[in-house]
Amino acid sequence: MQEIQNRLIHIFGQDNIRYDEPMMKHTTFRIGGPAAVYVTPQTKEQLAEAIYLLQQSKVPYEVIGNGSNLLVADQGFAGVIFDMSQYFTGYKILHDHCNTAVDKSNRVYVSVQAGMMLGRLGKELAGYSLAGFEFATGIPGTIGGAVMMNAGAYGGEMKDVLVNATVMDKTGEIKVLSNEELELGYRTSIIAKEGLIVLEAVLALEPGNQTEIQEKIADFAGRRREKQPLEYPSAGSTFKRPEGYFAGKLISDAGLKGFTVGGAQVSEKHAGFVINIGGATAADVIALTDQVCDKIYELNGVTLELEVRKLGF
Repeated sequence: MQEIQNRLIHIFGQDNIRYDEPMMKHTTFRIGGPAAVYVTPQTKEQLAEAIYLLQQSKVPYEVIGNGSNLLVADQGFAGVIFDMSQYFTGYKILHDHCNTAVDKSNRVYVSVQAGMMLGRLGKELAGYSLAGFEFATGIPGTIGGAVMMNAGAYGGEMKDVLVNATVMDKTGEIKVLSNEELELGYRTSIIAKEGLIVLEAVLALEPGNQTEIQEKIADFAGRRREKQPLEYPSAGSTFKRPEGYFAGKLISDAGLKGFTVGGAQVSEKHAGFVINIGGATAADVIALTDQVCDKIYELNGVTLELEVRKLGF
């Protein structure tokens, strides 16, 4: 591993690498042991060189953004973490996409780097009076994660506004995949299935009324504060929606609101969220969610699946 570390220093520079970095500092759950190596890439060329190196050396790696849909094991991750949220944070209006920023259908195209936070992007787009991204503005993640998971809320999904995504494969090769090629489904995509890395995405939005856009964003934000346990660390919605049901309602109807294991608890505000009420470990979360899943299957014959991505288990 020392030789790998030396080569990573050569690629990224010592200032962009940390060792035994506590992942609880980089997840919204505030849970997780240390990553052996934690890197903040500055360019896609650096990342491509490093990915090729790690693949050849069979060293495990993972790419993260805001860590908002992530549960890291208590023992941490014995590999390399690439955090895209430090430098891959730009965006631009594409004045040369289809020869113009506004095509004949009146759409406006925006290119966004993978590490850009959805909340910040939504506010920037509202400033340009661009509509269609309001649904995503309150989701606590980055564009990269949103594309990978086809994130959605309030009737909208990334697939509704996504034109294409620039991705890197496991050899370091960079390619552009169209909306159709991304195979965007409910909280999934070809990116998740094949372990691709999102570098940037192109969105198609519509000119709108700035006041109405901002009011819609404010309305969604108010609904989130009212219904979701934003006052506690969590990884967002914990379970995928089972077909024909709502996970939160099943869990609530089972009387599991407030159910606690260690520092992990089923939120009393919204049963679809598992929260960290203080000092929760990954083991607490796994024990709690396993018991919740068992109970729901016992009562309803429904199998719940975690929406949260696990790392280091």
